[in-house]
Amino acid sequence: MLHFYKTEYNRVIQLDEFSDGCWISAIAPNDNEITYLIDDLKLDPDFVRSSLDEEESSRIETEDNQTLVIVDIPITTNEDNNTVHYTTHPLGIIITEKNVITISSRSNPIIDEIANNVVKNVQTHLKTRFLLILLFRGATKYLQYLKQIDKISSNLETQLHKSTKNEVLVQLLGLEKSLVYFSTSLKSDEITLEKILRGRVIRMYEDDQDLLEDVLIEVKQAIEMANIYSSTLSRTMDAFSAIISNNLNIAMKILTSITILLQIPSIIFSFYGMNVAGLWFDQFVWFPLIVSIIAAALLAIILIKNKMFK
Repeated sequence: MLHFYKTEYNRVIQLDEFSDGCWISAIAPNDNEITYLIDDLKLDPDFVRSSLDEEESSRIETEDNQTLVIVDIPITTNEDNNTVHYTTHPLGIIITEKNVITISSRSNPIIDEIANNVVKNVQTHLKTRFLLILLFRGATKYLQYLKQIDKISSNLETQLHKSTKNEVLVQLLGLEKSLVYFSTSLKSDEITLEKILRGRVIRMYEDDQDLLEDVLIEVKQAIEMANIYSSTLSRTMDAFSAIISNNLNIAMKILTSITILLQIPSIIFSFYGMNVAGLWFDQFVWFPLIVSIIAAALLAIILIKNKMFK
């Protein structure tokens, strides 16, 4: 789907057709729209295909007065069990002499926020500034989602203190995987931003330089937060794994002790149930019962002193 946007009176408005200085947003474009981007707008075919490749990593490349910047941005998806799953997705940004084109194989919140005027002071004709605003919103979104992950993991830990349900453990594993995605993508984005900061590929003005440095600070902060949360969550999972294993050992110890206690009467009554003559007081029915009770009681005292029921 192609949309054309342009800044007028400090607001981003949607246009019906292409014009110089506008921003073209291509989200999951079909074959005809891809052909339009390549044939009519003269975009590099490799740039378009790379932007639509979900496995493409963050990088920057220049070819024939066109610059491609691919960055990984965070997105959320809802799972079947009503939990939120966090992952990353590549966003291609192509800068030409007159326009900025963003290409993505799926919708993302950053594009929606800019198109809906949630982000202020967006000027579509200032291509470098527009690129940096996209990058800054992406870094801010990482921080926002990381804080959400921290809150969700804290709530799940509270639930685990009450009961160790498989659903809670699965959600924690999903959050741990999301943090790995975030950390990997942020490090790739950081390398791309440092290449832009050198000013060899994209011409930077003084204000743009300051904004780019702010973006780098946000990305580095997000990397540090992702590493801290990932380490904390990993240790939490290890701790709860040890707790579950310890609870299982305690349960097995108690069950084993009960089994041993039940074996004593069974052994005694087995002797007196055999057709063997000469057993003590075999004429008294109550004798094996008393012996069983006394032996079980003595064994129970021994097991209790050795803390086998705790």
